[in-house]
Amino acid sequence: MTQPINDIQEEIIEEFSLLEGDLESTVFYIMELGNKLPALDPRYQVDENLVKGCQSKVWLTTRFEGGKVYFMADSNTEVTKGLISLLIRLWNGRTPEEILASDLFFINRIGMSRVIGSQRSNGFASMIKQMRLYALGYQQKAAAN
Repeated sequence: MTQPINDIQEEIIEEFSLLEGDLESTVFYIMELGNKLPALDPRYQVDENLVKGCQSKVWLTTRFEGGKVYFMADSNTEVTKGLISLLIRLWNGRTPEEILASDLFFINRIGMSRVIGSQRSNGFASMIKQMRLYALGYQQKAAAN
């Protein structure tokens, strides 16, 4: 059985709490998370897969299989790749309904805006929006069939 989204968020909060708010360590940890994300096949690194609203380049693509959404992403910066990896950790292999219904409370609890600043916060919000749009599209497509 898949771990509940809120449990994963609590794990993320716990991991970040170990860094005790140290900005440098937190940014380094986010970069480390990005390095663990599998590289995206270059054929998906095309303009149509770029997340709009991100200062960095973030490529995001999905597949819908067995009623669940699977995300693949990459970025040209380590921090941004780390941010998208957190979202993939939460939402990969979820139903569109789970993705759309989830409340991302971990963002405020770990003080993300303090860590990444306003430009990246806007980009992070764009990543969330794009992932939810994919989920909505799959939900509507499934309902139509």
